[in-house]
Amino acid sequence: MTLTPIQTFIIVCMLTVGTVITRFLPFILFKNTGSNNSYINYLGRVLPYSAIGFLVVYCLKDVNFRHYTYGIPEAVAIICITVLHYWKENTLLSIGIGTGVYMILLQIVFK
Repeated sequence: MTLTPIQTFIIVCMLTVGTVITRFLPFILFKNTGSNNSYINYLGRVLPYSAIGFLVVYCLKDVNFRHYTYGIPEAVAIICITVLHYWKENTLLSIGIGTGVYMILLQIVFK
């Protein structure tokens, strides 16, 4: 199915509106609660760690320990990210170098 330019424009506009609503809705709903709301404070403490845990599980869900690489590139990349993050305490650096190490392992070493 081929979309016309008008249909494509409408889809992009609807996606934009949906994204803007989901980004600004919490600020609109909780603007008068202040920082004394214990539930919001709890979510602020817990959600970042749970999101990272969810991403790790999602990224490792397709690792097959019976396949040739046996999960070695993933394990090396995770170790690299962990060591770099504890050493430099820079998330962007850890993720960037960890991704690079993983890609090099997949494309060159475990070809």
